Amino acid sequence: MSYKLKVCFCFIIAINIVGCKSLYAQYKTDSIQHLPEVIIIEKKGDRELRSSTPMQILTRESLQNLNALQLSDALKHLSGVTIKDYGGIGGLKTISVRGLGAAHTGIHYNGITISDVQTGQIDIGRFSLDNIDNITLHSGQSDQIFMPAKAFSNASYLNISTIKPQFNSNDKSINGKLSIKTGSLGLFNPSIATNFKIYDKLIATANAEWLSANGKYPYTLYYGQAGTDSSSVEKRENSDVQNLRLETAIFAQISKLTKGDFRVYYYQSERGLPGATIFYNTKSFSQQRLWDKTFFAQAHIDHEFSTKWTIQGDAKYNGGYLRYLDPSYLGETGKIEDIFSQNELYASISTLYKPLQNLSFSLASDITSATMFSERESFATPTRLTSHSAFAAKLISEQFHSTASLLFTQTFESTEIGKPAENRTKLSPHLSLSYKPFYDVDLRLRSFYKNSFRLPTFNDLYYPLVGLRNLKPENTNQFNIGATYSTQSPNKSLYTTLLLDAYHNRIKDKIIAYPSGNLHQWTMMNLGEVHINGLDISSESIYQLSQKLNLLFGISYTYQNAVDKTNPDKINYNHQIPYTPRHSGSVRTIFELVSIKFSYNLLWSGQRFTNGYNIDEFKLKGYTDHSVSLSKDLKISKNLYTAGIEALNILNKNYEIIKNYPMAGRTIRINLIMNY
Repeated sequence: MSYKLKVCFCFIIAINIVGCKSLYAQYKTDSIQHLPEVIIIEKKGDRELRSSTPMQILTRESLQNLNALQLSDALKHLSGVTIKDYGGIGGLKTISVRGLGAAHTGIHYNGITISDVQTGQIDIGRFSLDNIDNITLHSGQSDQIFMPAKAFSNASYLNISTIKPQFNSNDKSINGKLSIKTGSLGLFNPSIATNFKIYDKLIATANAEWLSANGKYPYTLYYGQAGTDSSSVEKRENSDVQNLRLETAIFAQISKLTKGDFRVYYYQSERGLPGATIFYNTKSFSQQRLWDKTFFAQAHIDHEFSTKWTIQGDAKYNGGYLRYLDPSYLGETGKIEDIFSQNELYASISTLYKPLQNLSFSLASDITSATMFSERESFATPTRLTSHSAFAAKLISEQFHSTASLLFTQTFESTEIGKPAENRTKLSPHLSLSYKPFYDVDLRLRSFYKNSFRLPTFNDLYYPLVGLRNLKPENTNQFNIGATYSTQSPNKSLYTTLLLDAYHNRIKDKIIAYPSGNLHQWTMMNLGEVHINGLDISSESIYQLSQKLNLLFGISYTYQNAVDKTNPDKINYNHQIPYTPRHSGSVRTIFELVSIKFSYNLLWSGQRFTNGYNIDEFKLKGYTDHSVSLSKDLKISKNLYTAGIEALNILNKNYEIIKNYPMAGRTIRINLIMNY
């Protein structure tokens, strides 16, 4: 598609540097003057890892290093993470942490929850990396206790922090970035971000991004057992996508002790749903379309009354629109068309009290009202009013770091038509501890326990012919023990960190779907119980080979034994749950020579099963995905230019993360960036 923005762009190739994740996670204070939670590795400085719960951070530089176009591409490199990817740029992508399912992962945007009461899971493929400063993933809960109550509610917590404009006193009042990405699959992805210093205490930013791709790529379709039966080369159909993202924000230093920000976000997408590649049915089966729009406005303000008392408030309005069309439906109507929309209002207030330098307490209260609408006749039109209240405490010292919290959740369900689901109340405790046994060795031992639950979604409860009003929430218990260790050579040329965590998770009253009557009519029920034993290991190193050459190396490994413990009399008892590999991992390497960077990334996964009954018929092969990139920085006048090229999946394998949804083979991307 031709676009006016196209002529505005100065083309320069984007930094695509292999990702070394941020190697250091530093303690974040619970006051207005926050220390960075993550520090990009330097060759000197304090690099203690103090978190009492497992925490993984990707900084802006790390994200550029990972050959990632979307958020989902970057998160695949984190240990304990399973991404369900239905293939192509526009395919649905969801994140599950430590086998608990996508609905148990809270997605937050600058500290405020992104929610979807209809499905309970967020399509993380919609998030570009162009405007992101850092991504933080907490397994369990963050050590930060000064946050909205809703942030205490999920089994894992993913926060997306966008770039905040920076101006020095002698800088010009406008700066920004122009970029374009293009390459295989018909990719055309321009973006522009501009920052304005209105005056010293008021800064504004505006950015826009367009992504268009036809998504067509060849794949091999096997008719029967791969390698023994016949096959044909097909082309992925109906996998095109067009996305538009617009965002603007204002940051104000209202007074010496008060600051706030206000953000408006708009996203719209039209995409094809390519469907499963089932034998000869590769074209007519792939005609479904999906349109979605998201608009939200959110505000944050905090005020420090004294060195002991701080208060903050958050508010948000979110509107969502979803239209699904299947023009090839073989039923009486000849098509399926559904339109859903949802509105959500959210408000939060929290306060922090620090009676002592190393002791702090917080109290937070949130309220959320969400309603879903549909054009279907006799739709229930449900509304859920949810209240979260959290009390938390934190104690820190040179050797100890401990947090504890108690969350109270209460829901009120109502419908315009029919009987609503039951109201729910729940108390959810959390406790974590980190201990440093030796003063002169940077070794820390840590452990945590957390209880949480996830409510049935509106689809689970109210979707026509599918929903079940008396569903119970899924209840989870998480246990973790681990250690963090870092060391530095005497001449400070080598710095290494090692993180190891073993965990045991339990899910009770798991919500599942099963066919009732025929394969076209499904319903929901509480049935499952799942036990998950796992191990996450990751290590990062920076080696200064010379004054001009640095080597960054990172490796991660995850073991997950996630088995069905529902009924000992069933044949799938003690079998691995679907799409959860027992073994997976990643490798990241970057060579940095002055302004030139070369990177290599590897993702790998062991075999998985597509069904809860683990037999060869339902086995899905493991895969490896190798990518390389090369980038060059140029300083011309006062502007910084970057040119880069990426080769993704260089072995050209059409592996599958979800059965019958092949991933693209070898693709090339060229990235051009100008910072002005």
